[in-house]
Amino acid sequence: MKEIMQELNIKNKTQVQTWVRWHKAGDTHRFEQPVGKQYSYGKGPEYSSELERLRAENRYLSQQNEVLKKYNELERKLIRKRQSNW
Repeated sequence: MKEIMQELNIKNKTQVQTWVRWHKAGDTHRFEQPVGKQYSYGKGPEYSSELERLRAENRYLSQQNEVLKKYNELERKLIRKRQSNW
């Protein structure tokens, strides 16, 4: 968790935990919504052009990908550590 927070400059660990919970539950639509609007699905930001919308989506997907890569890496390390302690 600390590595993810440092890598993405996130101050609150609860945010990462929330993202992981959403991912596991299949609630990926929530990632596209602006902060504070997660519970008002479909009321996301207005974009002035299709290019702006695609750029925002690309940023979002890149960030999501990085968070999930770090999470999976940390999860594998934890599993290996537990297995080596047996």
